[in-house]
Amino acid sequence: MKVAEYIHGEHSVHDIKYHIVWITKYRYKILTGKVAQRVRKLLIQGCRARGITIIEGSVGKDHIHMLVSAPTNIAPSKIVQYLKGRSSKLLQDEFRDLGKRYWGQHLWARGYFCATVGSVTKDMIQEYIEKQFENGDKNHFKVEF
Repeated sequence: MKVAEYIHGEHSVHDIKYHIVWITKYRYKILTGKVAQRVRKLLIQGCRARGITIIEGSVGKDHIHMLVSAPTNIAPSKIVQYLKGRSSKLLQDEFRDLGKRYWGQHLWARGYFCATVGSVTKDMIQEYIEKQFENGDKNHFKVEF
């Protein structure tokens, strides 16, 4: 088993990774050529500005895939909101042709996909917690769902 490389913050130690995907509005295949190159740069800049590390990324013709490592103080919804909002505005300002298809400043479709990614499984965590209380400690608790 590979040990995770934890990030040490001022008051936390963490390893938070998200797989995030979002699509263009109407699934128009506009992310090609210079537009694709520019959106890639904008996403890299936006992540750097927020302390988010891009582990892997891909610009498809009508969607974005990103695997990111994020600080504990930024919710995944805020990451996506920031990246989609900033990139939409800047792309439409730079590529006027996009405005013909996307009136109203909406380049991206509503919503997104997000899944957490990690090196520790639920079973590993349960086993670790159970071993902490093997001596019959009364503070061990379990909630059944």
